[in-house]
Amino acid sequence: KWLPSVKGKYVMISMAQPTGRPDADWKQYGTEESIKKMNHERDSLTRAWSQRVSKTGYNTRTLPVALEKAGAVGILTNYWSKEYGADKIFSAYTKNIPTVDISLEDYGLVYRLVDGGTPVKLNIQADSKETGVQPTFNTIGEIKGTEKPNEYVLLSAHFDSWDGGTGATDNGTGTLTMMEAMRLLKKYYPNPKRTILVGHWGSEEQGLNGSRAFAEDHPEIMKGMQASFNQDNGTGRIENISGQGFLYAYEYLQRWLAATPFDARKDVKTTFPGSPSGGGSDNASFVAMGAPGFSLGSLSWGYFSNTWHTNLDTYDKIVFDDVQKNAILTAALAYMASEDPSFFNREKAVLPNNPFTGQPGAWPKATPPTRKGGLD
Repeated sequence: KWLPSVKGKYVMISMAQPTGRPDADWKQYGTEESIKKMNHERDSLTRAWSQRVSKTGYNTRTLPVALEKAGAVGILTNYWSKEYGADKIFSAYTKNIPTVDISLEDYGLVYRLVDGGTPVKLNIQADSKETGVQPTFNTIGEIKGTEKPNEYVLLSAHFDSWDGGTGATDNGTGTLTMMEAMRLLKKYYPNPKRTILVGHWGSEEQGLNGSRAFAEDHPEIMKGMQASFNQDNGTGRIENISGQGFLYAYEYLQRWLAATPFDARKDVKTTFPGSPSGGGSDNASFVAMGAPGFSLGSLSWGYFSNTWHTNLDTYDKIVFDDVQKNAILTAALAYMASEDPSFFNREKAVLPNNPFTGQPGAWPKATPPTRKGGLD
Protein backbone atom coordinates (compact mmCIF):
# COMPACT_ATOMS: atom_id res chain seq x y z
CA LYS A 1 0.00 0.00 0.00
CA TRP A 2 2.84 2.38 0.78
CA LEU A 3 5.04 1.62 -2.23
CA PRO A 4 3.23 3.86 -4.76
CA SER A 5 4.00 6.89 -2.57
CA VAL A 6 7.73 6.69 -3.40
CA LYS A 7 7.23 7.49 -7.08
CA GLY A 8 9.31 10.49 -8.11
CA LYS A 9 11.07 10.72 -4.74
CA TYR A 10 14.41 9.93 -3.18
CA VAL A 11 14.05 7.35 -0.42
CA MET A 12 16.26 7.26 2.69
CA ILE A 13 16.80 3.66 3.78
CA SER A 14 19.38 4.04 6.58
CA MET A 15 18.88 4.89 10.22
CA ALA A 16 19.91 8.39 11.27
CA GLN A 17 22.66 8.04 13.87
CA PRO A 18 21.99 9.60 17.30
CA THR A 19 25.62 10.71 17.58
CA GLY A 20 28.36 11.60 15.12
CA ARG A 21 31.10 11.24 17.71
CA PRO A 22 33.25 8.10 17.80
CA ASP A 23 33.01 5.88 20.88
CA ALA A 24 36.54 6.94 21.84
CA ASP A 25 35.31 10.52 22.28
CA TRP A 26 32.47 9.40 24.51
CA LYS A 27 34.82 7.26 26.57
CA GLN A 28 37.29 10.13 27.03
CA TYR A 29 34.91 13.02 27.60
CA GLY A 30 31.46 11.66 28.44
CA THR A 31 30.08 11.07 31.91
CA GLU A 32 29.11 7.56 32.91
CA GLU A 33 25.48 8.61 32.78
CA SER A 34 25.70 10.23 29.33
CA ILE A 35 27.55 7.25 27.85
CA LYS A 36 24.95 4.84 29.19
CA LYS A 37 22.15 7.03 27.85
CA MET A 38 23.73 7.34 24.41
CA ASN A 39 24.37 3.60 24.12
CA HIS A 40 20.80 2.84 25.15
CA GLU A 41 19.43 5.31 22.60
CA ARG A 42 21.57 3.91 19.80
CA ASP A 43 20.64 0.31 20.61
CA SER A 44 16.95 1.19 20.80
CA LEU A 45 17.02 3.08 17.51
CA THR A 46 18.88 0.24 15.79
CA ARG A 47 16.31 -2.33 16.91
CA ALA A 48 13.43 -0.08 15.95
CA TRP A 49 14.89 0.60 12.51
CA SER A 50 15.47 -3.10 11.89
CA GLN A 51 11.85 -3.80 12.79
CA ARG A 52 10.73 -0.94 10.56
CA VAL A 53 12.53 -2.40 7.56
CA SER A 54 11.25 -5.89 8.36
CA LYS A 55 7.64 -4.66 8.40
CA THR A 56 7.96 -3.59 4.77
CA GLY A 57 8.24 -7.26 3.83
CA TYR A 58 11.71 -6.70 2.40
CA ASN A 59 15.29 -6.76 3.64
CA THR A 60 18.20 -4.39 3.05
CA ARG A 61 19.02 -6.10 -0.25
CA THR A 62 15.52 -6.44 -1.69
CA LEU A 63 14.09 -3.13 -0.47
CA PRO A 64 16.07 -0.92 -2.91
CA VAL A 65 14.95 -3.14 -5.81
CA ALA A 66 11.31 -2.81 -4.76
CA LEU A 67 11.68 0.97 -4.44
CA GLU A 68 13.21 1.20 -7.90
CA LYS A 69 10.36 -0.79 -9.42
CA ALA A 70 7.87 1.48 -7.64
CA GLY A 71 9.31 4.57 -9.34
CA ALA A 72 11.72 6.06 -6.80
CA VAL A 73 14.28 8.34 -8.46
CA GLY A 74 17.13 7.43 -6.11
CA ILE A 75 18.17 5.67 -2.92
CA LEU A 76 19.97 7.54 -0.13
CA THR A 77 22.06 5.66 2.41
CA ASN A 78 24.56 6.22 5.18
CA TYR A 79 26.71 3.43 6.62
CA TRP A 80 28.77 5.28 9.20
CA SER A 81 31.98 3.56 10.29
CA LYS A 82 31.98 5.20 13.75
CA GLU A 83 34.90 7.48 12.92
CA TYR A 84 34.87 11.12 11.80
CA GLY A 85 34.24 11.30 8.07
CA ALA A 86 34.32 7.54 7.48
CA ASP A 87 31.52 5.73 5.65
CA LYS A 88 31.57 2.12 4.57
CA ILE A 89 30.83 1.58 0.89
CA PHE A 90 29.31 -1.65 -0.38
CA SER A 91 27.14 -2.75 -3.28
CA ALA A 92 24.19 -0.94 -4.79
CA TYR A 93 21.25 -3.19 -5.61
CA THR A 94 19.48 -0.85 -8.02
CA LYS A 95 20.12 -1.02 -11.76
CA ASN A 96 18.73 2.16 -13.28
CA ILE A 97 18.51 4.69 -10.46
CA PRO A 98 21.41 5.94 -8.31
CA THR A 99 22.15 4.62 -4.85
CA VAL A 100 24.12 7.37 -3.13
CA ASP A 101 26.00 7.25 0.17
CA ILE A 102 25.70 10.57 2.01
CA SER A 103 27.93 11.60 4.90
CA LEU A 104 26.57 11.15 8.40
CA GLU A 105 26.32 14.90 8.87
CA ASP A 106 24.37 15.59 5.67
CA TYR A 107 22.25 12.47 5.98
CA GLY A 108 21.27 13.39 9.52
CA LEU A 109 20.34 16.93 8.48
CA VAL A 110 18.12 15.78 5.61
CA TYR A 111 16.56 13.08 7.79
CA ARG A 112 15.67 15.52 10.57
CA LEU A 113 14.17 18.03 8.14
CA VAL A 114 12.01 15.41 6.45
CA ASP A 115 11.05 13.80 9.74
CA GLY A 116 9.99 17.22 11.03
CA GLY A 117 7.78 17.87 8.02
CA THR A 118 10.03 20.29 6.12
CA PRO A 119 10.09 19.60 2.36
CA VAL A 120 13.60 18.98 1.04
CA LYS A 121 14.79 19.21 -2.55
CA LEU A 122 18.01 17.44 -3.49
CA ASN A 123 20.23 18.02 -6.50
CA ILE A 124 22.42 14.96 -7.00
CA GLN A 125 25.04 14.71 -9.72
CA ALA A 126 26.14 11.11 -10.20
CA ASP A 127 28.06 9.82 -13.21
CA SER A 128 28.30 6.16 -14.08
CA LYS A 129 28.76 4.03 -17.14
CA GLU A 130 27.50 0.53 -17.83
CA THR A 131 30.38 -1.37 -19.40
CA GLY A 132 28.71 -4.76 -19.50
CA VAL A 133 30.16 -7.99 -18.19
CA GLN A 134 33.87 -7.63 -17.49
CA PRO A 135 36.34 -10.42 -16.73
CA THR A 136 38.24 -10.58 -13.48
CA PHE A 137 41.55 -12.37 -13.20
CA ASN A 138 44.41 -13.47 -11.02
CA THR A 139 47.99 -12.27 -11.47
CA ILE A 140 50.58 -14.95 -10.74
CA GLY A 141 54.36 -14.69 -10.45
CA GLU A 142 56.85 -17.53 -10.12
CA ILE A 143 60.43 -18.23 -9.08
CA LYS A 144 61.03 -21.82 -10.17
CA GLY A 145 62.38 -24.26 -7.62
CA THR A 146 65.71 -25.93 -8.37
CA GLU A 147 65.47 -29.09 -6.23
CA LYS A 148 61.75 -29.55 -5.53
CA PRO A 149 59.97 -27.63 -8.29
CA ASN A 150 56.68 -29.42 -7.62
CA GLU A 151 56.53 -28.21 -4.03
CA TYR A 152 55.39 -24.66 -3.46
CA VAL A 153 55.58 -21.67 -1.17
CA LEU A 154 52.78 -19.27 -2.04
CA LEU A 155 52.64 -15.56 -1.19
CA SER A 156 49.07 -14.32 -1.26
CA ALA A 157 47.11 -11.03 -1.35
CA HIS A 158 43.95 -9.97 -3.12
CA PHE A 159 44.19 -7.29 -5.77
CA ASP A 160 40.63 -5.97 -5.93
CA SER A 161 38.94 -3.48 -3.62
CA TRP A 162 35.73 -1.64 -2.89
CA ASP A 163 35.66 1.73 -4.56
CA GLY A 164 34.79 4.15 -1.76
CA GLY A 165 38.46 5.07 -1.50
CA THR A 166 41.37 3.75 -3.54
CA GLY A 167 41.92 0.47 -1.71
CA ALA A 168 45.21 1.53 -0.15
CA THR A 169 45.02 -0.68 2.96
CA ASP A 170 42.52 -3.18 1.57
CA ASN A 171 44.40 -4.50 -0.04
CA GLY A 172 47.06 -2.33 -1.62
CA THR A 173 49.38 -2.82 1.33
CA GLY A 174 49.01 -6.60 1.13
CA THR A 175 49.83 -6.43 -2.56
CA LEU A 176 52.83 -4.17 -1.89
CA THR A 177 54.09 -6.55 0.78
CA MET A 178 53.99 -9.56 -1.51
CA MET A 179 55.45 -7.75 -4.53
CA GLU A 180 58.34 -6.40 -2.47
CA ALA A 181 58.90 -9.80 -0.84
CA MET A 182 59.15 -11.36 -4.30
CA ARG A 183 61.55 -8.63 -5.43
CA LEU A 184 63.79 -9.37 -2.46
CA LEU A 185 63.63 -13.10 -3.08
CA LYS A 186 64.37 -12.71 -6.79
CA LYS A 187 67.36 -10.49 -6.03
CA TYR A 188 68.91 -12.38 -3.12
CA TYR A 189 67.52 -15.90 -3.51
CA PRO A 190 67.00 -16.49 -7.23
CA ASN A 191 67.41 -20.28 -7.04
CA PRO A 192 65.10 -21.53 -4.28
CA LYS A 193 64.82 -25.22 -3.50
CA ARG A 194 61.03 -25.11 -3.82
CA THR A 195 59.01 -23.08 -6.31
CA ILE A 196 57.90 -19.74 -4.87
CA LEU A 197 54.66 -18.32 -6.24
CA VAL A 198 52.87 -15.06 -5.63
CA GLY A 199 49.13 -14.79 -6.21
CA HIS A 200 47.29 -11.48 -6.45
CA TRP A 201 43.67 -12.55 -6.46
CA GLY A 202 40.74 -11.00 -8.26
CA SER A 203 37.16 -10.94 -6.98
CA GLU A 204 38.11 -11.55 -3.35
CA GLU A 205 35.52 -9.05 -2.18
CA GLN A 206 32.75 -11.01 -3.91
CA GLY A 207 33.57 -14.25 -2.11
CA LEU A 208 37.27 -15.23 -2.42
CA ASN A 209 36.53 -16.17 -6.02
CA GLY A 210 40.04 -15.68 -7.40
CA SER A 211 41.82 -17.81 -4.82
CA ARG A 212 39.04 -20.42 -4.77
CA ALA A 213 39.29 -20.73 -8.55
CA PHE A 214 43.08 -21.07 -8.31
CA ALA A 215 42.76 -23.77 -5.65
CA GLU A 216 40.14 -25.62 -7.67
CA ASP A 217 42.08 -25.35 -10.95
CA HIS A 218 45.46 -26.38 -9.50
CA PRO A 219 45.10 -29.45 -7.28
CA GLU A 220 48.75 -30.23 -7.95
CA ILE A 221 49.77 -26.96 -6.26
CA MET A 222 47.44 -27.62 -3.32
CA LYS A 223 48.98 -31.07 -2.97
CA GLY A 224 52.52 -29.70 -3.15
CA MET A 225 52.01 -26.61 -1.01
CA GLN A 226 54.65 -26.31 1.68
CA ALA A 227 53.11 -23.10 3.03
CA SER A 228 51.10 -20.07 2.00
CA PHE A 229 51.34 -16.64 3.62
CA ASN A 230 48.43 -14.25 3.13
CA GLN A 231 48.20 -10.59 4.18
CA ASP A 232 44.88 -8.74 4.10
CA ASN A 233 44.20 -6.56 7.13
CA GLY A 234 45.83 -3.22 6.74
CA THR A 235 49.10 -1.37 6.79
CA GLY A 236 50.31 -2.34 10.26
CA ARG A 237 53.22 -4.52 11.33
CA ILE A 238 52.54 -8.25 11.37
CA GLU A 239 51.76 -9.16 14.97
CA ASN A 240 49.99 -12.54 14.99
CA ILE A 241 50.10 -15.83 13.15
CA SER A 242 47.85 -18.80 13.88
CA GLY A 243 48.62 -22.43 13.14
CA GLN A 244 45.24 -22.68 11.37
CA GLY A 245 44.36 -25.94 13.08
CA PHE A 246 47.36 -27.92 11.82
CA LEU A 247 48.59 -30.02 14.72
CA TYR A 248 52.31 -29.64 14.03
CA ALA A 249 52.29 -26.10 12.66
CA TYR A 250 54.34 -24.89 15.62
CA GLU A 251 57.31 -27.08 14.64
CA TYR A 252 57.55 -25.33 11.29
CA LEU A 253 56.43 -21.78 11.97
CA GLN A 254 58.49 -21.42 15.13
CA ARG A 255 61.56 -22.70 13.33
CA TRP A 256 60.99 -20.42 10.36
CA LEU A 257 60.25 -17.38 12.51
CA ALA A 258 63.34 -17.90 14.65
CA ALA A 259 65.53 -17.40 11.58
CA THR A 260 63.92 -14.13 10.46
CA PRO A 261 65.35 -10.69 11.33
CA PHE A 262 64.57 -9.87 14.96
CA ASP A 263 63.34 -6.36 14.20
CA ALA A 264 60.73 -7.74 11.80
CA ARG A 265 59.51 -10.55 14.06
CA LYS A 266 59.78 -9.05 17.55
CA ASP A 267 56.08 -8.11 17.77
CA VAL A 268 54.76 -11.40 16.39
CA LYS A 269 52.68 -13.63 18.66
CA THR A 270 51.74 -17.14 17.62
CA THR A 271 48.77 -19.34 18.47
CA PHE A 272 48.98 -23.12 18.09
CA PRO A 273 47.37 -25.16 16.82
CA GLY A 274 44.77 -22.42 16.27
CA SER A 275 41.57 -22.83 14.30
CA PRO A 276 41.17 -23.16 10.53
CA SER A 277 39.88 -20.08 8.74
CA GLY A 278 36.45 -20.64 7.29
CA GLY A 279 36.41 -17.41 5.28
CA GLY A 280 37.39 -13.79 5.59
CA SER A 281 40.41 -13.85 3.33
CA ASP A 282 42.17 -15.94 0.74
CA ASN A 283 44.16 -18.23 3.03
CA ALA A 284 40.80 -19.88 3.81
CA SER A 285 40.60 -21.10 0.20
CA PHE A 286 43.75 -23.16 0.72
CA VAL A 287 43.01 -24.30 4.27
CA ALA A 288 39.71 -25.74 3.04
CA MET A 289 41.76 -27.87 0.63
CA GLY A 290 43.87 -29.15 3.53
CA ALA A 291 46.82 -27.00 2.46
CA PRO A 292 48.68 -24.85 5.02
CA GLY A 293 47.51 -21.27 4.48
CA PHE A 294 48.60 -18.80 7.15
CA SER A 295 47.20 -15.33 7.74
CA LEU A 296 49.74 -12.66 8.64
CA GLY A 297 47.66 -10.63 11.08
CA SER A 298 48.58 -6.96 11.35
CA LEU A 299 48.61 -4.24 13.97
CA SER A 300 45.31 -2.37 13.67
CA TRP A 301 46.07 1.31 13.01
CA GLY A 302 42.28 1.70 13.31
CA TYR A 303 41.80 -0.52 10.28
CA PHE A 304 38.24 -1.75 10.71
CA SER A 305 36.74 1.60 11.68
CA ASN A 306 38.91 4.00 9.65
CA THR A 307 39.83 2.42 6.33
CA TRP A 308 38.28 -1.04 5.85
CA HIS A 309 35.78 -0.62 2.99
CA THR A 310 35.51 3.13 3.61
CA ASN A 311 35.93 6.33 1.64
CA LEU A 312 39.09 7.00 3.70
CA ASP A 313 41.04 4.00 2.40
CA THR A 314 43.56 6.15 0.54
CA TYR A 315 47.31 6.32 -0.10
CA ASP A 316 47.97 8.73 2.77
CA LYS A 317 46.93 6.05 5.30
CA ILE A 318 49.82 3.75 4.39
CA VAL A 319 52.55 3.38 7.03
CA PHE A 320 55.47 2.49 4.79
CA ASP A 321 57.89 1.60 7.60
CA ASP A 322 55.49 -1.12 8.73
CA VAL A 323 54.91 -2.36 5.18
CA GLN A 324 58.68 -2.58 4.70
CA LYS A 325 59.05 -4.71 7.84
CA ASN A 326 56.22 -6.93 6.62
CA ALA A 327 57.88 -7.46 3.26
CA ILE A 328 61.16 -8.42 4.94
CA LEU A 329 59.43 -10.82 7.32
CA THR A 330 57.39 -12.39 4.52
CA ALA A 331 60.43 -12.85 2.31
CA ALA A 332 62.35 -14.45 5.17
CA LEU A 333 59.47 -16.81 5.99
CA ALA A 334 59.22 -17.80 2.34
CA TYR A 335 62.96 -18.43 2.22
CA MET A 336 62.88 -20.62 5.33
CA ALA A 337 59.85 -22.57 4.14
CA SER A 338 61.52 -23.17 0.80
CA GLU A 339 64.79 -24.31 2.39
CA ASP A 340 63.23 -26.59 5.02
CA PRO A 341 64.37 -30.17 4.38
CA SER A 342 61.03 -31.56 5.58
CA PHE A 343 57.60 -31.18 3.98
CA PHE A 344 54.88 -29.59 6.12
CA ASN A 345 52.98 -32.16 8.19
CA ARG A 346 49.28 -31.64 7.43
CA GLU A 347 47.82 -33.63 10.29
CA LYS A 348 44.83 -31.74 11.65
CA ALA A 349 44.19 -31.02 15.31
CA VAL A 350 41.00 -32.18 16.99
CA LEU A 351 38.79 -29.11 16.90
CA PRO A 352 36.72 -28.02 19.92
CA ASN A 353 32.97 -28.53 19.96
CA ASN A 354 30.81 -25.87 18.37
CA PRO A 355 29.72 -23.67 21.31
CA PHE A 356 26.28 -23.10 19.78
CA THR A 357 25.38 -26.63 18.68
CA GLY A 358 27.59 -28.74 20.92
CA GLN A 359 28.60 -30.74 17.85
CA PRO A 360 32.26 -31.66 17.26
CA GLY A 361 34.20 -29.02 15.37
CA ALA A 362 34.53 -29.69 11.65
CA TRP A 363 37.18 -28.67 9.16
CA PRO A 364 35.90 -26.06 6.66
CA LYS A 365 34.69 -27.47 3.36
CA ALA A 366 35.95 -26.13 0.06
CA THR A 367 33.51 -23.68 -1.54
CA PRO A 368 33.32 -23.55 -5.34
CA PRO A 369 34.13 -20.13 -6.81
CA THR A 370 31.57 -18.01 -8.59
CA ARG A 371 33.02 -17.86 -12.07
CA LYS A 372 30.26 -15.87 -13.73
CA GLY A 373 28.33 -13.54 -11.47
CA GLY A 374 26.79 -10.11 -11.18
CA LEU A 375 24.23 -10.83 -13.88
CA ASP A 376 21.07 -11.03 -11.76
